[in-house]
Amino acid sequence: MSKGDARIALNALEMAALTTPPDARGKRRIALPTIEDAAQHPALRYDKGGDQHYDLISALHKSMRGSDPDAALYWLARMLEAGEDPLYIARRLVRFASEDVGMADPQALVIAMAAQQAVHFIGMPEGNLALAEAAVYLATAPKSNSLYEAYSRIQKEIKQGSADSVPMHLRNPATRLMKDMGYGKGYKYAHDYPEHFVPQQHLPDSLQGKQYYSPGDQGYEKQVLARLRHWWQKKGKDDQTEKGKEG
Repeated sequence: MSKGDARIALNALEMAALTTPPDARGKRRIALPTIEDAAQHPALRYDKGGDQHYDLISALHKSMRGSDPDAALYWLARMLEAGEDPLYIARRLVRFASEDVGMADPQALVIAMAAQQAVHFIGMPEGNLALAEAAVYLATAPKSNSLYEAYSRIQKEIKQGSADSVPMHLRNPATRLMKDMGYGKGYKYAHDYPEHFVPQQHLPDSLQGKQYYSPGDQGYEKQVLARLRHWWQKKGKDDQTEKGKEG
């Protein structure tokens, strides 16, 4: 009945002993039906501080990334039924929403945060369905790690020493002296231009031309990509115009 696993056998024996009341002499006589019943309800093996903890959360994360809602629900339930802290799982769902779904479906982060709030609000075990809903939503959402990749590239840039000054036209002229020094001079207010867009420098001088965020072609991010391409095209035309004026 234990499929060769001594730990399952011992757990079943312990369960049978605990559910068998002692007789008048204080002895427990465990019958075969009690053993069979205990073996049908094995205690879930789960070490919240060991390998099982990390293996199961890894399985949940990778099942959602692989767009498999059934597997995501299974691993989620394995953790919850074994007594895992539901807020730990909620934190991992929030992380997944930003890292693996990202801009392909910005609503994913909203759903994950709603699940976290639901667990806070109604507690467990009722909160398990909120976590299940979030896990299924994340598993079936379009996927994109472009936001994660973009932030990683910027982190690397900063660690390599990028800390250039803010361009003068982007600085806030909070005082008259700052304004006289050129703070904010030449800044173009986007709302004053057609389509509320105007090309101008936003990165420091040494980083001009850098592109950190490369949108994917899944879900909502397709719209973001189309919008950026339109702006890139306008910027290219304006660049050519400026070069023509210089010539």
